[in-house]
Amino acid sequence: MRIFIIVMDGVGVGELPDAYKYGDQGSNTLGNTVKVVGDIEIPNLKRLGIGRLVDGLGEEPDIIGAYGKMIEKSEGKDTLIGHWEMMGIITLQDFPTYPNGFPQEVISQFEEAIGRKVLGNKPASGTEIIKELGEVHIKTGYPIVYTSADSVFQIAAHEKIIPVEELYNYCRIARRILTGKHSVARVIARPFLGEPGNFYRTTNRKDFSLPPPAKTVLDVLVENNIRTIGLGKIEDIFSGRGLSESNHTHTNEETMDAFIQIEKERREDIVVFANLSDFDTIYAHRNNPEGLAQALEEFDKRLGEVIKILTLNDLLIVCADHGNDPTTPSTDHSREYAPLLVTGKDIPPNYLGVRETFADVGATILEAFNIEDKGFPGRSFLEELK
Repeated sequence: MRIFIIVMDGVGVGELPDAYKYGDQGSNTLGNTVKVVGDIEIPNLKRLGIGRLVDGLGEEPDIIGAYGKMIEKSEGKDTLIGHWEMMGIITLQDFPTYPNGFPQEVISQFEEAIGRKVLGNKPASGTEIIKELGEVHIKTGYPIVYTSADSVFQIAAHEKIIPVEELYNYCRIARRILTGKHSVARVIARPFLGEPGNFYRTTNRKDFSLPPPAKTVLDVLVENNIRTIGLGKIEDIFSGRGLSESNHTHTNEETMDAFIQIEKERREDIVVFANLSDFDTIYAHRNNPEGLAQALEEFDKRLGEVIKILTLNDLLIVCADHGNDPTTPSTDHSREYAPLLVTGKDIPPNYLGVRETFADVGATILEAFNIEDKGFPGRSFLEELK
């Protein structure tokens, strides 16, 4: 048995009923992108049924798998929360956010620990804040600290001023400080290069996440001798837990290359969990629907390769962890349904309906490997794939 999970980071398919609580009314990452950009060439996603989840794509008559959408039962709309819920953890209290920057008690403790002052300490776009403060950073050597509407403590530094490994160490220090009431979801290293007026972020980003608060489906799989492989930032999201192997690929293309290579190796009894972050970090956070559409088209071509080499005992699940509508004024995540697209060699077309929680993914994986659910939430849809 081999199960492959691909998370299209941020590619939601419409506002959840409680989106108003988050100011996300009208958000529909995929649907609104289609409205702005026009027709998107994603034939493989449409064959999996995504055209039946949003308006504007047109329905694909020849569906080759099961499709539906999932409600996020957890509070919040963070990457961690979405992935954790898939693997059986419902988060009942959202992580803290800092619309006015971090309190002085946090900043003072951080500055004392690293032996330097910091710049910024406010919500900002990552690309804009290095334009604003990058030159001062180079002159002073002070790292740039900023946040967003998400629960993040981000540290930006020029790689020639603060080497990447030193920046990572700063993040580890911040992670130790940010506990208790200040337990932000992620501390993120944001290295950049270039000259004033032409700064650019590098691929050496690294997330230092809170560890999952309880055992996950991944942990149980490993305990039952099922090999689990994380691709992209899955290792960061789960703090390395529940993974037999990790490959911290940096781009969608790198991740799909690694994914297909594993698929070709025909290993038995594995779960491959891949996060494709470019949709979210490069395009949606920068309100670039055209770029998001192009990234979806590029992914769709690689998805076709994946589908072609699936074997009889393979299960492919394509989903998302939250929304991030690039057509709204906000540049942050949006509270949306996640698509659920499932296929394999012998899976007939079927509508899986609206699932009550992302945790149905984990429940299905456990049933597929004949592992007792261990009290995890979620309802398996395995029977609906037969």
